[in-house]
Amino acid sequence: MRYAKWIVIVLLVLGVGGFLHYTLPQHDVVRIVGTENRRIDFGSNSWFYASPDTGSQTAVNRDVRFINTVQRNGKAMVYRNEDTGWRWPPYFKLDSSNLQTEATDLVSDQENVKWVVMTHYGWRSEFFSIYPNAISARAVDGPEPRIIPWFNIIFLIIVVLIALRIFRMIQRFRRRRIDPILEDAGDAWDKVGDHADAVG
Repeated sequence: MRYAKWIVIVLLVLGVGGFLHYTLPQHDVVRIVGTENRRIDFGSNSWFYASPDTGSQTAVNRDVRFINTVQRNGKAMVYRNEDTGWRWPPYFKLDSSNLQTEATDLVSDQENVKWVVMTHYGWRSEFFSIYPNAISARAVDGPEPRIIPWFNIIFLIIVVLIALRIFRMIQRFRRRRIDPILEDAGDAWDKVGDHADAVG
């Protein structure tokens, strides 16, 4: 029973941690090498794609914008560029066309490198053909800019404070309501035992 409790806690922590890691904004320093539109046929990986652009119809396949980049370590990283609209996650991104234009303007080669901070959410998986969704792109002076994820810091502090508040409320409820009942039940059980011993 004790192991089951810890298994549930570990699974819960992994689930919440994975959800937050997927959803919260992340920042990569990259060099944009190209942009393109691709026709995508959606299958089981459709969960990892946003909805069609605002005003577009939902379909089993559609054009998706992509931003092709190279990271500081030389590895390729591809981002999709889709509107999130008013759906989850709540980035309210409605300007994927503008972002595609900005990304195209920031394209550079190895001779004249333009470093870009790409803000995105999501994961890259070559096996499942899923891509992180780019939120914004801004040029920086060098490959090692100082990036402080203020939103993530503030958000996580608020989540921790809310979790502590809920934990304290549960503890108070337990002390006021559940513990007295358990104590009364224990006392009653002891009395039954004492009575049985007296009769026996």
